Amino acid sequence: MKIGFAGLGDMGSLMVPRLMEAGHQVTGWNRTKAKADELIAAGMRWADSPAEAARDADVMVSIVTDSKAVRAVALGEQGIIATLRPGAVYVDMSTIEPDVSRAVAQEFAAKGLRMLDAPVSGSPVTVKAGQASIMVGGDEAAFEQVKPVLLAIGPKVTRIGGNGLACQMKIAVNLLLMVEVIAFGEAVALAEKGGVAREVAVDAILKSVAASPVLAYRGPFVIEGRMPAKPLADVTLQQKDMLLALDLGRKLGSPVPLAAAANEMMNACRGLGIDHRDFVTAHEVYRRLGGQQ
Repeated sequence: MKIGFAGLGDMGSLMVPRLMEAGHQVTGWNRTKAKADELIAAGMRWADSPAEAARDADVMVSIVTDSKAVRAVALGEQGIIATLRPGAVYVDMSTIEPDVSRAVAQEFAAKGLRMLDAPVSGSPVTVKAGQASIMVGGDEAAFEQVKPVLLAIGPKVTRIGGNGLACQMKIAVNLLLMVEVIAFGEAVALAEKGGVAREVAVDAILKSVAASPVLAYRGPFVIEGRMPAKPLADVTLQQKDMLLALDLGRKLGSPVPLAAAANEMMNACRGLGIDHRDFVTAHEVYRRLGGQQ
């Protein structure tokens, strides 16, 4: 298929090669063109705007930072809605508020166009390994039409329900992921305080029934010298998702006390000036609170 792609950041830049390897023709756009140089050299066509990327696309994909960016890419003067042809499908893979995603989908529907929300559960590590999970919300026929494209990105593609519900599910999944990683930091710090070497504590957890995929690749970061210079998701990025969870809980009247606690640990990271690190650095906060430094 002809694929348009808007947003060539940490995740998008890894998705495009997978799409091209699957035989799709990709035309991409990014706010900063320099980030697309390697993809262009690998065969991706360049577009000067989201509208240009969408013009001939069978499927138009976007993955950007937040709701404001989605609105600009989708509905702006040079946005996707301006050129997407009838019969094509717009797939937004960003993690944003469900109500915003539904509102954008309604704008497309008003013009006879179809939009799906399809956020990704995973990190650059899982996308690169071909293990990303994709949740999809929106029209079932549109979902079936784009499913082969999404399967080129990751092997686990699930339709959650109507528009916005995939965004809602992604927020719920990220809440669980966040709390799990924060609890991991708490557990390691507790073991250390009692005299267990940090690397031994991490190894024991990763061999226990509490182990999980996210801890397998992120847990070792807390070992001395293992924190990556380029985080998979820094404190600010991950806290954005916690704020989405807190806001969703407020709107739905559903209690999210563990999300609130995890968010406070992100505040503590910011206060200590370590928010540039991967968010598993919350382990450092527990150490300092426990008087280990």
